[in-house]
This record gives sequence, C-alpha cells and structure tokens, in this order.
Amino acid sequence: MPTTLPKADDATSVPPRRTIGPRRRVLSPSERIPEALFGLIMVLSFTGSLSVATAGRSEVREMLVGAIGCNTAWGIVDAVMYLMGTLLERGRVLVTLRALRAPDPAGGRAALVEALPAEVGQALREEHLEEVRRVLARGPEPAQRPALTLDDARGALGVFLLVFLSTFPVVLPFVFLADAERALRLSNGVAIAMMFVGGVGLGRYAGFRPFRTGLVMVALGAVLVAITIALGG
Repeated sequence: MPTTLPKADDATSVPPRRTIGPRRRVLSPSERIPEALFGLIMVLSFTGSLSVATAGRSEVREMLVGAIGCNTAWGIVDAVMYLMGTLLERGRVLVTLRALRAPDPAGGRAALVEALPAEVGQALREEHLEEVRRVLARGPEPAQRPALTLDDARGALGVFLLVFLSTFPVVLPFVFLADAERALRLSNGVAIAMMFVGGVGLGRYAGFRPFRTGLVMVALGAVLVAITIALGG
C-alpha cells in the first residue's frame, strides 16, 4: 500500500515538534570503530619502529611513553575536532531550516534537496519536496545560533577514550614480557585481531561482507602503519 506525505494544510497531520537534539547514540558505530582504529594505527607506528634486535628495557620504556603520550595528544585533538564538527553540522541544519522558512519556495526546495542524501533528493518529485518544505516551515522558529549539549561533551570524551584506550592492548605485551621479540609478535597479533574485529563491525554496519571487510581493514591498516613509519610519524 503506497504511503503519502502529510498535507501541508492539515494541521492534525503535522508531527509533534522535535527540536535539534542529541542523536540516539552519542557515537555511532561509524564513529566509534574508526576512532579506535585510528588510535591503533598511531600506536603501531611506535611499536613497528622498535628494533627488537637491539632494544633494551630503556628503549622499550621510551617506546611505551611515546606511544601513550602520542595517543593522549591525538585523543585530545580528535575530541576537540569532534566538537567543532558537531557545532558546524548543527549550524548547517539551522541554515537549512531558515531557508525553508524564507519567502522563496524554490530556494527552500533547493536547500532541502541539498540537505537530503543524494539518492533521496533525486527520488522525490518537486510537489513532494514542496509539501515537506511547507510542513517544516510551519514548525517553530529555529534557534539563533547552534549550541553544544552535555551529550556532545560525552561524545568528545568517548572519542578521546577510544583513541587513548586503543593504545593499551597493543603495548601491554611489552609491559609483561621481558623478551622484546616475543612481545612484538604478541603485540602485532593483538593489533591484527583488533583491526579485523573493527573491520567486521564496520562491514556489518555498512552492509558489506563482514569477513572480507575485516581482511581489507587489516591490509589497509598495515599499509597506513608502513606509510606512517616511513614518513617518520
């Protein structure tokens, strides 16, 4: 049975007001998994540059301090960028809502198409876009400026922790094993497992083949680590 959009002149068809608020999840899987993989690649750039043939406890200690310090710094940077991105995205939503309420209907429809995913915007006919524009235009006045919320702060903290905590599974073998070569092998095994599991999670989330996506993520991670080490990262 085909569905129809609500009529703009039917007051009972207008859905209840929903303000711009936090997402259902503070961080979606598409945000959580890449952040963890990013932290993993950063710490691998330290463990991968360690020469086990000549590494003593002092060299291992320096590597551990460098890896933890680097991921701490990048976790802070990523958290700040997350907040900036959230604020800019929310500001763009307000710009779109104001365009929908402007006297120019054609401009409002154009703003609506730009805000929608390309496939959705192309599938809707002009009369459908106009109905949606009218319904949204009858909503409450948009806020004057975007603002961050407590959930945004939680999201930023989550970004930091994902980057920071991804360090420890990879460096723990160097803490508990005196043999640097054995520790490196175990560390690399843990890293491969983490990249594979992360790839499987992304594959399931995006509708790809999970096992194949996991293998691709391992290969991509290895290439990125090699590039990072080669460039002195």
